[in-house]
Amino acid sequence: MAKFELKLPKMGESVAEATITNWLKKVGDPIEADEAVLEIATDKVDSEVPSEVSGVLSEILFNVDDVVKVGQTIAYIEVSGGVAVEAPKEEAPASVATIEKTVESAQQAVATPQDFSNSEKFFSPLVKNIAKEEGVSVAELEAINGSGKDGRVTKDDILGYIADRKQPKAEAPKAQPVAQTSTPAPKTQTPAPVSVNGGDEIVEMDRMRKLISGYMVASVQTSAHVQSFIEVDVTNIVKWRNKVKDAFEKREGEKLTFTPIMMEAVAKALKDFPGMNISVDGDYIIKRKNINLGMAAALPNGNLIVPVIKNADQLNLVGMAKAVNDLGNRAKAGKLKPDDTQGGTYTVTNVGTFGSVFGTPIINQPQVGILALGAIRKVPAVIETPEGDFIGIRQKMFLSHSYDHRVVDGALGGSFVKRVAEYLEAFDVNRDY
Repeated sequence: MAKFELKLPKMGESVAEATITNWLKKVGDPIEADEAVLEIATDKVDSEVPSEVSGVLSEILFNVDDVVKVGQTIAYIEVSGGVAVEAPKEEAPASVATIEKTVESAQQAVATPQDFSNSEKFFSPLVKNIAKEEGVSVAELEAINGSGKDGRVTKDDILGYIADRKQPKAEAPKAQPVAQTSTPAPKTQTPAPVSVNGGDEIVEMDRMRKLISGYMVASVQTSAHVQSFIEVDVTNIVKWRNKVKDAFEKREGEKLTFTPIMMEAVAKALKDFPGMNISVDGDYIIKRKNINLGMAAALPNGNLIVPVIKNADQLNLVGMAKAVNDLGNRAKAGKLKPDDTQGGTYTVTNVGTFGSVFGTPIINQPQVGILALGAIRKVPAVIETPEGDFIGIRQKMFLSHSYDHRVVDGALGGSFVKRVAEYLEAFDVNRDY
């Protein structure tokens, strides 16, 4: 019998580690090649790790909730026959050290001020970002007594630590009375107490909801959010879709929704206004070469995920419909891969699915814009004709554009969403799909 090392596979260009959420096999269980052995979670998606060989699971090296780095050995499988034996167990630390050094080099290359990858403790992306911005060292972060599950450091923990560390420097004559009479302490540092009575139910957030919560707060703290709204007449689009949707599904094997039509218009507008297809890194602006559209999708459990349509500007309507349906279906089934949520340069969210007329969405960092599609409604409208104006029933919707005022001013943000509206209103009812 020989031992095969089951390692955490590479899951995406920017994914360096994952959390083990569930072992599907226990020691002594037989395993077939390509059979899932455990479930893992990255900061974006959940996925399974299959075995490359058939054999018997002989040893498990990590427990549920442990954080494992890409390439690290997580279990051993006893195999028979001529399967090559991987490096023995005692050499694993050297392999891990090599991986950690690679991660450290990559982080230094992008000028990250602190490197927390060598810490044995798990810290959320939000906590790491706060620590980096405030100059909190790895040693300091590890010394904080966390109030979260299993002693993990929460946002409130690190903000409290930073406030305590700064307190001696902030103290000055008359400073205390001013703080008491005119300037209240930030709410993030002193959260309001929550009273609970006997009839209330206390439910802990699941892992994904905690991540979403951290991302949303971090985005609001990072970007100066501004919104522009515009109403669009989509009567031609509604008529065209009603006319061709049955033939489209019969020929292409795909349902034709409004989403790919909207995404096509957004991709065109991003080509016209490349200043919206950028990211911000400190004092630098990164102009993205590819147009990769994020598509916010609601999951059955109420959480949210944003799969990405790569090179969306190169797809025709059929290709866009296939991409939208594929990502949407796999998101609902929990079958997205880490790469499916990476590399987005601009995001679209369809709030109209739930009946909302418009919304003010939060930017998906490090992007600088997000567009909310409102519900399509029949409304009375003034219609201009050569013979004069008259009132008619039209199909209309609102587009809500949130953008980062640090780098996008009203002229660009407003012009971009106006261009999307122009593409939608100019839709050719006689076009082929």
